[in-house]
Amino acid sequence: MPHRTRRTPRGLLAAATLTVALATLASPALAAPADPQARVFMVNPVQSSGDQSLTDAKDSATAVPANQYALAALRNLDASGGLSGKWAYVRSDTGTSAKIADVGTYTRHDDQFEQVMAYFWVNEAQEYLQSLGFGSELPGANDRAQPVRINQWGADNSFFTDKKAEIRFGKGGVDDAEDAEVIVHEYGHAVHNAQVPGFGTSLEAGSIGEAFGDYLAVEVGSAADAKYGWPVKTDLACVADWDSVSYTNTTPHCLRRVDTDKTYADKVGEVHADGEIWSRALFDIRGALGARTADRIIVNAQFGFAPDTSFSAAATTTIATARKMYGTQAADAVRKAFAARGIPGV
Repeated sequence: MPHRTRRTPRGLLAAATLTVALATLASPALAAPADPQARVFMVNPVQSSGDQSLTDAKDSATAVPANQYALAALRNLDASGGLSGKWAYVRSDTGTSAKIADVGTYTRHDDQFEQVMAYFWVNEAQEYLQSLGFGSELPGANDRAQPVRINQWGADNSFFTDKKAEIRFGKGGVDDAEDAEVIVHEYGHAVHNAQVPGFGTSLEAGSIGEAFGDYLAVEVGSAADAKYGWPVKTDLACVADWDSVSYTNTTPHCLRRVDTDKTYADKVGEVHADGEIWSRALFDIRGALGARTADRIIVNAQFGFAPDTSFSAAATTTIATARKMYGTQAADAVRKAFAARGIPGV
């Protein structure tokens, strides 16, 4: 079942052996020669293939064609010999820990594949934020080693918990850490909590948290596709195309979208549904200003949010941040995006 309920944490919640020559994989990601080359999904296999008929098939390695994996560098690892590094460290309660020597061989049938995916995409998300100037020109946004646990005791649910500032990824259907957009969504909650400890204590703040997680997932995946030359054969605005095949009956398979026509008047009092109001505004800001400028404004503004912020207060802060960083024209574009969603006070 969908794994996106809200709790104390903030949540988005082979049987056959696969033998593949590395030459059949997509082009390797750019990397220093010393970086281990790991097999990962190019965001997710539905997005990279455009095949909406893919199914989990009980974690079968053969359920996803070999050419939907890529080799990519595991950067910023420390000297521990495990999936531990500058921006992420992974612990697992299901299966043995991944071996660095074997990261280029795991398939989705292996528990270790999810560990590798989690490390790669958490690192990728922080590197994306760093590329925007966070941690250098701008304040750091969760610029620490993010603890990640892959287990959830067999439950198909993933979440960020502020008790240990830890992300936990669930299993069941398509295991959550097989989809980069699920991974990065949860990382978005960790970013918010690092910027504003305890963020999300009101319904509207919680909705903003879900929206930002969805939006960041789309942005990090899009940036990785461009950087590595990976194919994109589904709609950018569709979130978690692969994870959602297990619980959506219509195509395209999407957990949620960041381009709905919802407005403030459509609020239903559920954070994931109401988050689509805010994520559409963020997506429109991106369309108006371009990804880099939009994302610098969006993330930087969040330092000024209160834990229980309202849509109105957060929108006003984001408009002010746009004006301070880029001037009146940018502020007007941001205001227009929020006004189109009917958000009060803008």
